[in-house]
Amino acid sequence: MAQTQPGTGFQKRHIDPDRVAPLVGALDSQDANPGVRRLRAWAEVALAVRPGERVLDIGSGTGSQTRVLAAAVGPDGVAIGIEPNPGLRAVAEERSADSRVRYTEGDALALPLPDGSVDVVWCERVLQHLPEPGKAVAEMARVLRPGGRVALLDTDWGTTILHPGDPEVVRALTSAVLNGANPCSGRRLVGQLSTAGFMVDDRGSQALLQDHRSVAWPVIRMLGESAVRTGALTEERRDALYAELAEAAEQGALHMSVTMFGVVAHRPA
Repeated sequence: MAQTQPGTGFQKRHIDPDRVAPLVGALDSQDANPGVRRLRAWAEVALAVRPGERVLDIGSGTGSQTRVLAAAVGPDGVAIGIEPNPGLRAVAEERSADSRVRYTEGDALALPLPDGSVDVVWCERVLQHLPEPGKAVAEMARVLRPGGRVALLDTDWGTTILHPGDPEVVRALTSAVLNGANPCSGRRLVGQLSTAGFMVDDRGSQALLQDHRSVAWPVIRMLGESAVRTGALTEERRDALYAELAEAAEQGALHMSVTMFGVVAHRPA
């Protein structure tokens, strides 16, 4: 469950150039997560990208999904990755040898493309970082041609499950993930698409599971420090939970997960 926390990351003013390497590591880990891969595979089938189409990947990161979309459009198509982080764009460009793929700086709230200029939009784990995600979905509708398709994939941090542990302590620990810009994004996707005038074609979901034999200490400690700092937990209660989680992992009995949702829709012709 190597997920970045929800916040305001997809905005240029929040980009930290010193955090490019950790971001690349987190994104590579997400690419390898079985749940992420299954949800992407479902969305790819539902989108049915065709040769010769023009596709847009919003929040393209290291370009892993942009390259998949480029392969689907073939030699006569074009795949464009929108990514505000120059460090991630540099990594994506280094990893992409395909001339059909190009990466550009852009803002999800003001896409640098003309009206009706793309056939397909892919947007994964971006809306959770935006305080006004509906505006981003309206921008997707603007740049899509009539009949164009969109796939939105996003996490719903309100579905976070951590076991074992005192339920009150676990709630205090995991509540830190709900302080971002749009932490329950996954459950809002259908409504946002409908509001923007899209017709919903299909919906899917996957639970992203952490290894039951090891504690994701970077994430857990970050949450624990936040809970102590805000007064939601004492250090003693936090450390007792840490010990319980470590023991469960040693026994192969740990459960940590969050659910990711996907929606595929089209703009009416």
